[in-house]
Amino acid sequence: MTTPVTGSLGDGLRRPMGKRLGAEALGSFFLVLGTVGTAVLGASYTSPGSLTQPSSQQGVGNLGIALAAGLSFVAVAYAVGSVSGAHLNPAVTLGLWAARRFDSLREVGLYVVAQLAGGLLAGAVVWGTARSTFGSAQATGQLDANGFGAHSPVGAGLGVVLLAEVLLTALLVLVVLGATTSYAPSGFEPIAIGFAYVVVHLVSLPLSRTGVNPARSLAVAFFNGDGAPGQLWVFLLAPVVGAVLAGWSFEAITGIDRSNVDIGGGPAAR
Repeated sequence: MTTPVTGSLGDGLRRPMGKRLGAEALGSFFLVLGTVGTAVLGASYTSPGSLTQPSSQQGVGNLGIALAAGLSFVAVAYAVGSVSGAHLNPAVTLGLWAARRFDSLREVGLYVVAQLAGGLLAGAVVWGTARSTFGSAQATGQLDANGFGAHSPVGAGLGVVLLAEVLLTALLVLVVLGATTSYAPSGFEPIAIGFAYVVVHLVSLPLSRTGVNPARSLAVAFFNGDGAPGQLWVFLLAPVVGAVLAGWSFEAITGIDRSNVDIGGGPAAR
């Protein structure tokens, strides 16, 4: 698991697959909700004025979104990490598989489906909240969907966004792999990975609103509309490429071989 929390219930048993998948779906739901919800509802808004003060622009901005992503991961990882491993991201699951830390392709597929389902449910909640708050017309195109070119906040092109998604997902997976070895301090894994999410978001929010997680990208693309579904392939493909490259290269880069330790929930061997 990405968060080897010692001894869930203290019984030393691997959790049943149903519980692990439920934990992944729930964790992915809250990770996407915390990240995209903050971006849509809290990044920037107009505070109504009063008799003594005029209306003003408020919001947490990109720094707040990045912190929401990192803190959401930390909170959820401590909550469900001992059950499922708190992958919460199909790219992370595939990166762990490439690093031989999560060997069963059947379990990889089940984890990815659970993560996508949790993310889609969060996207539906954000979409419903935005429609209720801003109206259906204004919600279209305003759900923080990932994009490039005209749909990038700074107009970043396809090549730049592809490269950023590959490299930043690789960074995230390398941190996951490194933080879950016996050489890293035990119990601090969610914090290290949460900081990685913050850095990744700070770099790529201006470029593409940050993908690096296919569950997050798929969660809002179709609810958002406005060209997002047509560009979704970038944010499904590039994170997978980056994650698999990181998984394959981790041992060569670090000299650490932990392929005997499966990261998939339950008390983890370190």
